[in-house]
Amino acid sequence: MFARLQEVFESAWTKPLLGLATILSCTTPAWSQPIPGSLPAQWTIGASDCAASPQAPLQVYSYEPQTFILRQSPCVDPEANFLYLLVGSQKALLIDTGAVADPAKMPLAQTILSLLPLKNGVRLPLLIVHTHRHRDHYAGDIQFASAPDVQIVAPDLAAVRAFFQFDYWPEGVAHLDVGDRMVDVIPTPGHEAAHIAFYDERTALLLSGDLLLPGRLTLEDTGAEKKSVARVIEFLAGRPLAHILGGHIERDMAGHTYAQGSTYHPNERALELSRQDLLTLPVALNSFNGFYASHENYSITHPMHNLLLLLFAVFALVAMIVFACRRCWKRRRQRG
Repeated sequence: MFARLQEVFESAWTKPLLGLATILSCTTPAWSQPIPGSLPAQWTIGASDCAASPQAPLQVYSYEPQTFILRQSPCVDPEANFLYLLVGSQKALLIDTGAVADPAKMPLAQTILSLLPLKNGVRLPLLIVHTHRHRDHYAGDIQFASAPDVQIVAPDLAAVRAFFQFDYWPEGVAHLDVGDRMVDVIPTPGHEAAHIAFYDERTALLLSGDLLLPGRLTLEDTGAEKKSVARVIEFLAGRPLAHILGGHIERDMAGHTYAQGSTYHPNERALELSRQDLLTLPVALNSFNGFYASHENYSITHPMHNLLLLLFAVFALVAMIVFACRRCWKRRRQRG
């Protein structure tokens, strides 16, 4: 009799719990193993004398068969941008077009279109998006203006919100399906008002633009930057992350930042950053003095604050000179 009661009791509790476990397993995302890829030992680093050291304007590297990373040579433009081409079964996605508009200097459109596979004898359509509205990330758009089956999303905030259907910017995550390949789009203003980052579910790469990179993290809005970093950290919680790949490399292996306008990046550090770099960024932002701070893999700076500080210093210097001149003039008058 006791054994029968125990059986009924256990059945009454275990069946609902098993049902609840089934429901939870259906609602909890199960992330598939990302496609692995590789990165080169060294990217093109330009030259101290570019005229004497001719080199290819664009380096193309296949991270895996459907993911291409392109690096613009520092000799063609000191920004030396990184661009990303993600190929799906229905279309291809190009993230950023770099700093060079002239195809004679940088044959970007020709190179990208040659990388697109054919489907039923026709080249895959191409969608071009941008991490943000700074010219070094969209100057190459003009090269694609007359190309067929190419759609370009303008980098301004109105266009970004409309295309990705961000109703409550900067909250929410948009999703781009390029055919058997989903790319998640995360609003990340702070460096620039319309900045977005891309998470590729195929490779588990976070393409962070200028939000996080091995170099200068320049801020327009420190508060927005803090919220954006927190948003990305929350999004990636529980998701695999292979690498964080930004828009530039601006530091060497010793932690020194290359000078603005440098066409030569000797001893350049790696492009990729890690989840740990992202997780420690909120602490760095919270301790930021509002002007400049250097950390292991990047520096943080606020150009507008620095400009205002410089203007204040100039004004103070001019005021001191005027004050000193007036005192000198008064003394001469008294002596006279």
